[in-house]
Amino acid sequence: MEINIRRPRRNRKSEAIRSIVRENEVRLNDLLFPLFLIDGTNKKIAVESMPGIYRLSLDLMLKEIEYCMKLGIIAFDIFPAVEDHLKDKTASKSYDQNFFYLKALKEIKKQFPEACIMTDVAMDPYSSDGHDGLVEDGKIINDKTLDILGKMAVAQAATGIDIIGPSDMMDGRVGYIRKALDENGFTDVSIMSYTAKYASGFYNPFRDALDSAPKFGDKKTYQMDPANAREALIEATLDEQEGADFLMIKPALSYLDVIQQIKKQTNLPVAAYNVSGEYAMVKAAAEKKWLDGNRVMNEILLSIKRAGADIILTYFAKEFAEQKK
Repeated sequence: MEINIRRPRRNRKSEAIRSIVRENEVRLNDLLFPLFLIDGTNKKIAVESMPGIYRLSLDLMLKEIEYCMKLGIIAFDIFPAVEDHLKDKTASKSYDQNFFYLKALKEIKKQFPEACIMTDVAMDPYSSDGHDGLVEDGKIINDKTLDILGKMAVAQAATGIDIIGPSDMMDGRVGYIRKALDENGFTDVSIMSYTAKYASGFYNPFRDALDSAPKFGDKKTYQMDPANAREALIEATLDEQEGADFLMIKPALSYLDVIQQIKKQTNLPVAAYNVSGEYAMVKAAAEKKWLDGNRVMNEILLSIKRAGADIILTYFAKEFAEQKK
């Protein structure tokens, strides 16, 4: 019997053929590795809800960065874990040049000038209220927050870092920060805006790592409603007009459609944050041997790349690099 059909399986018959027709591939240069910094020396504290991830003092973080760079990872996003007694309502330590975080950033760039170092701009790690903005009478005050974010961004830029990441979701913050950076001579410092940062349940392990959960309420008045996609396109347009150099979507996995839509709309590089909860779910299931953690890691990263992300912030970065070694 004559069968005249297309046979796509011919292009799947061996790994060699599969590799030459492969449409997407995750490269080490696509990855940006988030790290958690603590004050002190020779400190390595596990983040219990994120197996394999640690809070590190500067001396150990320098060793971690050196190891990762030898693997081929070239970009790092460094977050500070701030002790409660140093937090206040105005996040004043965030722009104090004598604060351990800013001093550490300067040393990291001195030791690794070739590395791309990104920092986070939001009040929550430094705020006694645990919110990304200034709190007055139980409300997050948008425009008063911008002044604090501007000071924070300038202080971080002064350490020599490469990319500022405003994660606060205040209206107008990208333009305000861009103006503050430019007026202080930091015209070369890039802005990767958290353009579509959703009010997600996937952030809890990150908040464990930084002890930065809000002390009251939630973040739904400034982070985006998970039900909305068109609204993300508005945010993307505004951030691009205000001077962002990269647009980021966070989280990644539940918002692959948003990554794809923003990618179609902009000519800027698009980043996606494969967040702590997404990482923790894989680790927990792998520990119980419910799935192959390594295989699922690769599939997740590939799905984010396929959706259109040029850059992937992920806690899997080191593991991914080690498997390539």
